[in-house]
Amino acid sequence: MKFAPLPANEKERIDVVQKMGILDTDREDRFDAITQEAKEKLKVPMSTITIMDTDREWFKSYQGLEEREGPRKTSFCGHALVVDDIFIVEDTLKDERFMDNPMVIGEPFVRFYAGVALRDRKYKTGLPVGVFCVKDTKPRKFELDEINILLDLASKAEIELNK
Repeated sequence: MKFAPLPANEKERIDVVQKMGILDTDREDRFDAITQEAKEKLKVPMSTITIMDTDREWFKSYQGLEEREGPRKTSFCGHALVVDDIFIVEDTLKDERFMDNPMVIGEPFVRFYAGVALRDRKYKTGLPVGVFCVKDTKPRKFELDEINILLDLASKAEIELNK
């Protein structure tokens, strides 16, 4: 397993996350509606709006998971955070970064992951503060229409984060 990398501008990124004041806040319908829509439209069992803190991933909204946070270093979203485009892992058991990841070999048995970095627009830094993602317990390929749905929902999540 490869731990999630840290962005070169991690200190500035964390400063923006703190300024946004979203960590450890209550669940909100406006975010839960987006993750629920992702589950329904993309037919996946899990979807999250994840905020990346210093050493944890924290879920502003989560569907299909029981925990509200997890360690950043083993997170899929930690990898997606540093990618400029969509980050897709079609089969986690065939990817050396994730094949022995605790979320792959144990609950919730993630076999597919797709995520898009969510960026700060409120303070105009453009820095990634979190990730919108979906996960499945079966490997799969994402078709172009599914990619477009994910990108559209990520855009909605980013707009809501920046209000």
